[in-house]
Amino acid sequence: MPGGCGRSSDGALSVGLLLALASSVCYGIADFTGGLLSRRANFAVVALVGQAAGLVFTLVAACFVPAQVTVVDVAWGGLSGIGTGVAMAFLYRGLSRGAMSVVVPISAVGGLAIPVLVGVAVLGDRPSTLSAVGIVVSVPALWLVSRAERGGRITAALGDGLISSVGIGLQYLALASAGPAAGIWPVVAGRVTATLAVVPLLRLASGPARLSARRFLGAAATGGCAALALVAYLVASRQDLLAIVVVLSSLYPAIPVLLGLTVLRERLNPLQVVGLLGTALAVTCLTAGH
Repeated sequence: MPGGCGRSSDGALSVGLLLALASSVCYGIADFTGGLLSRRANFAVVALVGQAAGLVFTLVAACFVPAQVTVVDVAWGGLSGIGTGVAMAFLYRGLSRGAMSVVVPISAVGGLAIPVLVGVAVLGDRPSTLSAVGIVVSVPALWLVSRAERGGRITAALGDGLISSVGIGLQYLALASAGPAAGIWPVVAGRVTATLAVVPLLRLASGPARLSARRFLGAAATGGCAALALVAYLVASRQDLLAIVVVLSSLYPAIPVLLGLTVLRERLNPLQVVGLLGTALAVTCLTAGH
């Protein structure tokens, strides 16, 4: 049973909260490094190598986690992986031709809003006031972020971010349907289908299909980092209050955004700044009200 306060008796953060923070950091680093690699190599190949490496990592990790997995759990995990594969491929394509500080928040806010909307329309869920505010705020925020410089590059990248958000939403919805007793085997199944889902997208990518040894290792490390983030999140959700874990693990867009603005010296116009603040508010409301 998750703890109720998130702190140990000596006032230190609990293991669950530390794992949630670690998940957020790993996701952020994976997005940033994956984006950099996609600007220098074939984005689909980067995604494919990353998902394959994630499969190896989660397969090894699953062997050490007690589980009672069913065919249904595996099927939900496999469906979630299709979303993951599409999400990562289009996210990397967007990052290869647009600003990280724009693409990542768009994929994040859409990935959070879609499960909420599906829950209301299909599953009969009733979102909290905060979730409703997040949905409403996300619409003008997305429009403001799309007010980009002339030339259409960021606008095209925005489209990739939106497609990526649909994949992320599918990943969240399907993975949440797998039983908690299944351990992380649904994640393993997801990495299998994610790898397969990326293969057809190789035709959308330009550039050589081969990676140098250095970039191959970088893509593999990125995929392993993303898989570690997902495993850390799942373990954290079983250690502490889910609402707190979701909030902390969903802070990951801050890392590529800040690195994009500081390290890569990305520049945004005033409307985009307002839009990004709106997406930050939407993400906060959707996670806090989930």
